[in-house]
Order: sequence, then C-alpha cells, then structure tokens
Amino acid sequence: MDAAGRFRSFKEFYPFYLREHANSTCRRLHFVGSTIVLLLLITAIARGAYGLLWFMPLAGYGFAWIGHYFFEHNRPATFKYPLYSFIGDWAMYRDMLTGRVRW
Repeated sequence: MDAAGRFRSFKEFYPFYLREHANSTCRRLHFVGSTIVLLLLITAIARGAYGLLWFMPLAGYGFAWIGHYFFEHNRPATFKYPLYSFIGDWAMYRDMLTGRVRW
C-alpha cells in the first residue's frame, strides 16, 4: 500500500479481495452472477440481441451485493476500488473453477 492507504497493484489487492469474500455463500453468489453475465454476453452476441447487455451489470453486481450485505456483512470493495474489484471478480471466478478458491 502507498502512504495514502491505496493498493499499488492488483497483486497486492487480491489477498485483500479474497479476505472480503471469506463467506462461501457470498463467493457462490458472485460465481452465479458472473456466470449469468457470461451467458448474457454470449446470448447477446449470438442472437444480435444487444439489449441484453443492459442486464449484465444488474446480474453481476446484484448477486455480488446481495452476498456482501446479507452474508458477508461488509461493504463491497467495488465502491472504493472499482477496477481492482472488477478484475478480482474474474480472478476469483477463475480460481473457483480451478479449485484454488474454495466453493
């Protein structure tokens, strides 16, 4: 972290991100939301139904924020670290798929 308390890199941020997702239900809700985002993207492109893209933030953030407010009981890191949190969502998704992060 720098003198202002900000993360200097994603590598530095990711352990913090994982601590903010210690609750398994919260992690699972993130995974469901991210999967829906991918399905919406694929469907929108395959069918030319680009109006579906508007639902991507709702699905992605909706499931994640429910996980934080009702299960993790913390404030989503998105509000303070939007870019690193977005990258963290996909890194955790990958790590859940590969077994590096527990379901």
